[in-house]
Amino acid sequence: MVSSPPHSSCALLHVFNRYLFRGGEEMIVGQIHEDLGATHPMTWCGFESAEWTGETAPSKFQQAVRLFYNREARERFETALDASGAQAAVFHNLHPVGSAALYHSALQRDLPVVQFLHNYRPFSVGGTLQVKGRLLPDALYGSYWHEIFAGAWQNSVVKSGLFALMLKMLHRSGWLQSVKAWIAVSDFMRQKIVDAGALPASRIHTLRHAWHAMPSAPEAEDAGYYLFLGRLTETKGITTLLDAWDVLRGKLGDRTPLLHIAGEGPLEQAVQLRMRTNPYIGQLGHIGGETKREALRRCRAVIVPSTWWEPLGLVVYEAYDYGKPVLAAKSGGLTEIVPHGVTGLQHEPGDVGGLVNDVLEMETTPAGARQAIGHAGRQWLLREADPQAWMRRFEEILAGAMRTEG
Repeated sequence: MVSSPPHSSCALLHVFNRYLFRGGEEMIVGQIHEDLGATHPMTWCGFESAEWTGETAPSKFQQAVRLFYNREARERFETALDASGAQAAVFHNLHPVGSAALYHSALQRDLPVVQFLHNYRPFSVGGTLQVKGRLLPDALYGSYWHEIFAGAWQNSVVKSGLFALMLKMLHRSGWLQSVKAWIAVSDFMRQKIVDAGALPASRIHTLRHAWHAMPSAPEAEDAGYYLFLGRLTETKGITTLLDAWDVLRGKLGDRTPLLHIAGEGPLEQAVQLRMRTNPYIGQLGHIGGETKREALRRCRAVIVPSTWWEPLGLVVYEAYDYGKPVLAAKSGGLTEIVPHGVTGLQHEPGDVGGLVNDVLEMETTPAGARQAIGHAGRQWLLREADPQAWMRRFEEILAGAMRTEG
């Protein structure tokens, strides 16, 4: 937990709609809540996507209506607001249960909102700007057709069409004027949004995530395997990763290093099928706690082969905390946090040959040099993701948001 900076605090209402599957965003939202709680009275206002599943879920018609404007969610929001006496709100994901109604309520109540952008969801149906494996930033410019026809939201053309219509109406409603400050988690992300004209440059700020690093990295161990940690989706580069390991097997034969894949997602079956033909690929499933710590402590390097415009990439922070090199795609915010040749290596997104070359280079790098790369990563983390510096920057953004008119 960070210490309080020397200025007056204000009560904040912290709002987040959890996804069906837990991921890095949920982890960082919890950390933000704890960090801000060191300075500000914090009240939690949470929604669950799971509320729209199971026997007690609203009907499909009711869900469609509430996607546009959920009055029940607005009531929950305003009840929390009244009880907390909050002077500002911090928003993360609001969809689908929270809905655009929360922006409307904040605007009517003249409540300043600080909105974190962990992905491209306020401008993109699927939140990733990726359609069937291809990066298509059309949605940043207000065109959702590719995402609709691809069923970018919940693999449904109908649901994606409704979501796109909701986004179009939201951006035309004026309700987003309640957001006095938008926070992008990388310069890359901010610049893409500004370049598209999706938001005025004066209202969008960069604030990379903080990280509470361990006092010291665990004792270094290198068991020779490479580790992937994340959702098993196309955007995370799973297909590129699997193809690269087939190429490595063809080149190295029985000297092929092991690949451990940890995570869950829609491409689990694809991983299992590839394991049948490539014995150097292993699946760990979802891991956490001591199992995850051991996987990080003993790996040779962590691979982050994302093919979308990765906003930041928290798994890089995790690797650095353990003093491990990172082999990352030159994708989005990853370009800012993995200096090539310093804390790891970079390859072009989706470039199987590039990833293969990175692994081969890491394999031929002496153990001492690999440790030096991992050490450089940890030094980067301590310097660039300092919680105290994060808090100071957030306070500047919050103060500006509370001064902003209109």
